[in-house]
Amino acid sequence: MTSRIHLMPDGEPELVAGLQAQGAEIVGADEQPTAVVVTGMFRSFNLAEVLEANPQISWIQLPSAGIEKYGEILRRFPDRLWTSAKGSYAKPVGEHGLLLTLAALRGLKVRARATSWGTEGGISLNGLRCVVVGAGGVAAEMVRLYKAFDTHVTVVRRTQEPLQGADRTVSQDQLDEVLDGADVLALAAAVTPDTENMIGARQLGLLADGAVVANVGRGRLIDHDALVDALRAGRLRGAGLDVTEPEPLPDGHPLWELETCLITPHTADTKAMVVPRLRDRVLENHRRLRDGEPPVGVVDTTAGY
Repeated sequence: MTSRIHLMPDGEPELVAGLQAQGAEIVGADEQPTAVVVTGMFRSFNLAEVLEANPQISWIQLPSAGIEKYGEILRRFPDRLWTSAKGSYAKPVGEHGLLLTLAALRGLKVRARATSWGTEGGISLNGLRCVVVGAGGVAAEMVRLYKAFDTHVTVVRRTQEPLQGADRTVSQDQLDEVLDGADVLALAAAVTPDTENMIGARQLGLLADGAVVANVGRGRLIDHDALVDALRAGRLRGAGLDVTEPEPLPDGHPLWELETCLITPHTADTKAMVVPRLRDRVLENHRRLRDGEPPVGVVDTTAGY
């Protein structure tokens, strides 16, 4: 492919230098680009206008793993090659998912605020039954980390194709079955019409008494009102959330007030973590396309991820 790449909004120097070293030319939107690399995470651009004005653009690289915010543009231009960053941020996000799980199990929000010795509390992750929803890079990393403990891990995904490292893999229609009596529920799936609010009052009620929930996927995977009710009732030991609906979660939301809910502001992958990993993905995909190889992170424009 001819590499005339338009960066939106721009590219950090190492990315630009890397692309140029691979033979790419960095051009403006009005200079007949053949590819677009979006470098701004979830920022508003005139991407649709650029694609409309440039039918020769064949490849668009998106900066995030979850791409639901680009859904309308994907549907408008389904015949272009779209690639995402899925899998690129798996290690830091999976690590954060483990942190939130352990924090919920050990009641760390209460202890972080404590000003006196207090009483003992918390339970170990070892020996627990875990359910991980999702089958992408983050889910796979959470399975790997959970299995470092003496856990039984079931993965829930679209199909029953086994995910390496999991003790069991089931399709989404078996979600309620595997949630029954589970001690840990970790959410690491993309948001689609099939997964939005997939965890509601019924699903939370199936979990074992004292179970915990960790969400590093998207806030819209879980009904927040149902989560508040389950935490207030003491059915759940705790929850750790890096994503919420909406974001930012408004001041005064009931989740902030709960001592059993720890919230981090979508920082499982900070800018410092993201920039080098996105650079690696862009450079790898550009090299692959230049050399006639299939790229990684290809988006299914029908499924939306």
